[in-house]
Amino acid sequence: MSIQQDNQFQAIISHAKEYGFVFPSSEIYDGLSAVYDYGPYGSELKKNIRDYWWKSMTQLHENIVGIDAAIFMHPTTWKASGHVDNFSDPMIDNKDSKKRYRVDHLLEAKADQLREKGADEEADALLAKMDALLAAEDFAALRELMMEQKIVCSVSGTANWTEIRQFNLMFSTQLGSVAEESDTIYLRPETAQGIFVNFLNVQKTARMKIPFGIAQTGKAFRNEIVARQFIFRMREFEQMEMQFFVRPGTEGDWYQYWKEARLQWHLSLGISPEKYRFHDHVKLAHYAKEACDIEFEFPFGFKEVEGIHSRSDFDLTQHQNFSKKKLQYFDTEINQNYVPYVVETSIGLDRMFLLILSNAYEEEVIHKEDGSTDNRVVLHIPAKIAPNKLAILPLTKKDGLPEIARDLMNACKPYFKCFYEEKDAIGKRYRRQDAIGTPFCVTIDHQTKEDQTVTIRYRDSMVQERVLMSMVKDMVLEQLM
Repeated sequence: MSIQQDNQFQAIISHAKEYGFVFPSSEIYDGLSAVYDYGPYGSELKKNIRDYWWKSMTQLHENIVGIDAAIFMHPTTWKASGHVDNFSDPMIDNKDSKKRYRVDHLLEAKADQLREKGADEEADALLAKMDALLAAEDFAALRELMMEQKIVCSVSGTANWTEIRQFNLMFSTQLGSVAEESDTIYLRPETAQGIFVNFLNVQKTARMKIPFGIAQTGKAFRNEIVARQFIFRMREFEQMEMQFFVRPGTEGDWYQYWKEARLQWHLSLGISPEKYRFHDHVKLAHYAKEACDIEFEFPFGFKEVEGIHSRSDFDLTQHQNFSKKKLQYFDTEINQNYVPYVVETSIGLDRMFLLILSNAYEEEVIHKEDGSTDNRVVLHIPAKIAPNKLAILPLTKKDGLPEIARDLMNACKPYFKCFYEEKDAIGKRYRRQDAIGTPFCVTIDHQTKEDQTVTIRYRDSMVQERVLMSMVKDMVLEQLM
């Protein structure tokens, strides 16, 4: 990551805290590593992203329904899913600093350094070799690769490394009132298994026919040793997942369908296609037939935001074997029982939140007519997911202007989130709304009392126009569709 990119990323992090988007968790106690709280505007933005995803999956698809499964699940769930035996990352410790690192993160950082020097081919070759060794689980060769690249600990500055070993990422806890009598259970590392164990419950009660999907949003937990890059990689995070159940033999076509459909969902938010790319997996998960990531160009480079995976019939078959309960579907079209295959779309809500902030943040220089310049920080958040849609600003606190402004506020707030403010000069109020991404501001002034018109200001262009106050609600609603 270049100095300029790092400065931009740090500016986004500072802005997120200053304007009530994201706070370090338990900050009065010096915080908790890789855990964050969402503030007033952050919680609104996060909810709006979640709702936009949920609507796109369930309301706009007649064959996708939702569930909300519990975080705690029977511990055998995770044995069946493979998480107990396979959910781990290759880790290495520095003997001098006692710091632990993920091996792939160290090698990716080295590749980034090579790119900064213009050695793109060398960086690509390094990552290709890393992927191949990870796929083969050749940890001895991975360690040799680290030594060849002269990778050192950022704390001690030495290459005094331990052997590489696997580290399971699941959090465990006890279920029961007395520890000695309790059973070990896990905080779920993904939301998908709650969908799989409820497959037949949903299929029967919602009267679904193959192909159909089950969607879910919710918290997941992973004991990341190297949590980093703000909210990009956290120990407690939220996923938005959809498992699409299909007839065996059709999974390839559906994989391609959802791969393209999910990219179009991202682009529907007005984000440039140049900021996205697909990355096909070299090392497939134990359940996967095909897999790819949708990657976004963050200030720290292209990183995964969403995964599309063809999971075969692994999950339902495993749960059928471990539970001894049949998880099959009778397909009346072909008069046959079978275990459906699954195509998964899985997106990190927190990563999508960071994507929106990263794409929206701009430090803009404004050139005035008199030749002078001014600066503003603006968040170009798409209007349909912005925390506040409309700011209503009476020019003064007197002469009946607040009363008129309140009437407009009451007319609009049942339809979308509004913000009301009387304090400070109108220019300062505009700048505050720019900084939190409010797409529209309306100013009520003395002319409003005469002709019932107001000034509406557009965030991105800063253009202002005079419109009838009665038109404001519909003008804003039109932009939110």
